[in-house]
Amino acid sequence: MKVQKRSTLFSRPINLYYMLVGSTMALSIFGLIMVFSASSIYSLENKGATWAILFRQLIFLVLALPMAWVLSRFSLARWKFFARFGVLASVGLLAVVQLPGVGKSVNGNNNWISLGFADVQPSEIAKFLMILWAGSILAKRESAGDIQANVLKLIAPAFLLCIFLVLLGKDLGTASVFAFVLAGMLWVSGVHLKLFAAISAVGFLGIAALIISAPYRVARFSVFLNPFAEDQYKSVGWQPAHSLLGLASGGLFGVGLGASRQKWGNLPEAHTDFIFSVIGEELGLFGTIATLLMLSTLLFSIFKIALRTQDPMVRYVCSGIGCWIGVQTVLNIGSAVSVLPVVGVTLPLLSYGGSALIATYMGIAFVIGAARRDPAIYRELEKTGIPKWLR
Repeated sequence: MKVQKRSTLFSRPINLYYMLVGSTMALSIFGLIMVFSASSIYSLENKGATWAILFRQLIFLVLALPMAWVLSRFSLARWKFFARFGVLASVGLLAVVQLPGVGKSVNGNNNWISLGFADVQPSEIAKFLMILWAGSILAKRESAGDIQANVLKLIAPAFLLCIFLVLLGKDLGTASVFAFVLAGMLWVSGVHLKLFAAISAVGFLGIAALIISAPYRVARFSVFLNPFAEDQYKSVGWQPAHSLLGLASGGLFGVGLGASRQKWGNLPEAHTDFIFSVIGEELGLFGTIATLLMLSTLLFSIFKIALRTQDPMVRYVCSGIGCWIGVQTVLNIGSAVSVLPVVGVTLPLLSYGGSALIATYMGIAFVIGAARRDPAIYRELEKTGIPKWLR
């Protein structure tokens, strides 16, 4: 008697494609709504209109969507060609920011370039380019059968150079993302557990040294577990304390969309680093759970597509993109709920930030392209009757 396999949501490969595209669009639309809600007061005071920041974010999203459509249709050969220049482009982008008269300081971090109509952060694009390059290098090692090659020597020096350039701009948060992405790609490459543990230990010691080297970082680190301490509350404890107050006041269903009290000047960077707190305050526990489910769906689909692919470069790059989005999610939400020090990174697809949005869409476009090249997914897409240009 033939036993039929039970059909589940994950048994059909095409569902991974739908989950990837659906979660991306849901997060993007939800992000626009929350950016408008979280930024309205700040935007009115600083830009003269409640919708000014929303309009900027919408412009970047409008630019990101056709860009992602084009990139998702790149052939693998074209991606491999561009991957060769990933390090040079990344180092160039990060180095030019440090040139006198070029870089701009925002909140103490000199990792921005002003284009007049908007400020851009080259380090966001460099994240994707470095993952693309590292994936190609690791794939060449695997394809050549050179399993004895020292993976650490292959990709770590270039990542360390990028981290150094980012740290010149005093951006420890972005540097930490680069470091964790490196760790993730080393793990995926199959590096020996003892070596990985040693690398991780050195990395955490390096982060500790950087924290100790700057008094404001020491203060942030010492206060995150108790931001309401009397001697810290009105200084470095202010952001994490009011983030927690916002989350705590949301309850199960929140105070209502647009009704946040913390965004009225109490919570700095409410529309960027602390947008999760506004979500919790306005939409409550259910809103934060829905946000986590959307992000989890996005990450799950990325890693499952990475596991399905036969090409080693695609597998490594997709895994690196998943690590990148996952690490930023953990760092951002960890800061918002005060289980991690405030590191100043955006929540992917939700926080305000054109550079971050464009870079994230570049990464997701690569994964969509990987899904479309999957024979099983492509066959099922053809059966749907969806016009080819929409797939």
